Amino acid sequence: MNAQQSLKQTERQVFHSVFDDGLVDIGIGCFMLIFAIAPLLSDSLGDLWSSVIFLPFWGLLYFTLRVIKRNLVIPRVGTVSFGAWRIARLKRFNIVMLALNAILLILGIVAAQFFLPAGWAFTLAMGAVWLIGFSLGAIFLDYGMLYFYGLLFGLAPVVGEWLYRNAGAAHHGFPIAFGSACVITILIGLVKLIRLLVKNPLPALGES
Repeated sequence: MNAQQSLKQTERQVFHSVFDDGLVDIGIGCFMLIFAIAPLLSDSLGDLWSSVIFLPFWGLLYFTLRVIKRNLVIPRVGTVSFGAWRIARLKRFNIVMLALNAILLILGIVAAQFFLPAGWAFTLAMGAVWLIGFSLGAIFLDYGMLYFYGLLFGLAPVVGEWLYRNAGAAHHGFPIAFGSACVITILIGLVKLIRLLVKNPLPALGES
């Protein structure tokens, strides 16, 4: 029993090392930039195209992170395969995230058609969705940092609305609030990535 617990704890530690390269953090920060930049483009492009324009950016981001992973991270730390329990947990996470994104899309369309400009009600609901979504990710991925990101991005629309009402910030303060949250997230990822590259130099020729 102790051996099984020790093996599971080791597997958990190895799984946590997947997030040590900072690429997940950078990806989250770059993905959430849509809420900081899209409002600035909505006047010229409209609400739909100011969001659609991010699709090629996300494709380029995914490709770039894969290249960094393959050429900078894997040669330094290698790869690892996980057991059936972890794989099943990741599959459940993907299903939950797919359902959550579908709900967010429907709510966003309904809100855009009937409830915007929304005010505090929509702002609090949006913050709650991000908090719950990131918290679910933290549970399924066993990555506690997602709780912090859930709080960070959950507070962003609330802070933005406060700046809009009390300091006259444009676009309900989203560019400032979400932009600041994204910068923090990306910086955390960059610090992790740089730390990994410094601590794990490429092996010399002939070394495994």
